[in-house]
Amino acid sequence: MTAPTAPAAAPATPRLADDVAALLRAGTVIPAQPLALDADRRLDERRQRALTRYYHAAGAGGVAVGVHTTQFEIREHGLLRPVLELAAEVSRATAAGDAPAGSLHTGPRPLVQVAGAAGDVRQAVAEAELAASLGYDAVLLAPRVPGLAGSGEEVERVLLDRARAVGEVLPVIGFYLQEAIGGPRLSVGFWREYASIEAVVAIKAAPFHRYRTIDVLRGVAASGRGDEIALYTGNDDAIVADLTQRLDVPVTDAEGRASTFTARFVGGLLGQWAVWTRGAVETLALAHAAHGIGPDGGTTVPDAAALATLTARAVGLTDANAAVFDAAHDFAGVIAGVHEVLRRQGLLDGIWCLDPEETLSPGQADELTRVTASYPWLAAADDALVAEHLEDWLR
Repeated sequence: MTAPTAPAAAPATPRLADDVAALLRAGTVIPAQPLALDADRRLDERRQRALTRYYHAAGAGGVAVGVHTTQFEIREHGLLRPVLELAAEVSRATAAGDAPAGSLHTGPRPLVQVAGAAGDVRQAVAEAELAASLGYDAVLLAPRVPGLAGSGEEVERVLLDRARAVGEVLPVIGFYLQEAIGGPRLSVGFWREYASIEAVVAIKAAPFHRYRTIDVLRGVAASGRGDEIALYTGNDDAIVADLTQRLDVPVTDAEGRASTFTARFVGGLLGQWAVWTRGAVETLALAHAAHGIGPDGGTTVPDAAALATLTARAVGLTDANAAVFDAAHDFAGVIAGVHEVLRRQGLLDGIWCLDPEETLSPGQADELTRVTASYPWLAAADDALVAEHLEDWLR
């Protein structure tokens, strides 16, 4: 008689390398990388590499590629693979110790390589498999699925099922996208269940809405995995508020025991940080100091002066984001605004987007000029860094 076959073991949940996981949990700057095109709207590989070198030189702890700032349309133009490959190539070299000219850090160091994934389950899993083959660490899952509109239980179920499927390929970073650009409204219960998925290692909260941001924090706290999930702000309109505040959330465990979980944003994964990135690194360092977190991640005395500096800059950063993201025109010029800042520095040759209709809104260029003049601290360090090292990065 043939012995019964033992059931196949469940596949192991993909995990981050220890040093990458430690960096992600401690908190770092992760710019959402734009797409460099030439005047014919073809990929400009030289400038695409230069952008990644700039972010690493500025001190970012990784990059996110294939995300909204990279333009979701890259998938329709056959550009997802080449764009992911270019960023991975530069990031691997940097992580191995071949730091770009002007780097804030020298020598080998961990970097968090994040690939965006979009679409239905089949597409998102295929994109995650591509990212895994190229050495990416995690997938940022855009919450937009073709044919899925609105909000509610069915939308949430589809997004949860997709996250579980992608989580069998690579660790997952959840993403709460603002409704103004196509994101669904999601409940506290959704975020509790999402955070319960073992493959989820971080969540980017970008609803551009205070109440809904708190929903994310409450959901993560209630999941029981709050200590395992890194919270990243994507609220470009409230960067300082997110990075300097914490929320004490009452929670009850499975045995009915009550306790308090302190939820805090440890870093940012932001389109706004695709520009003036060395300034972003300083902003996060000040936020960590204000919380009493030292440069080595250890606990120290909260720095009141750091908090005062951030508080003084908070409105200026939001004002600058309004200009870059074109809040006056409901974000119509959000990608072009990022491109324009980089063009003025010389990192991009133009502001071309894949969609010829996507460009700066009327008055947006003047607004960018205004904010850089109004807040000299905003761009000074980055302008100097780019001016000194651009030719090296373009090699």
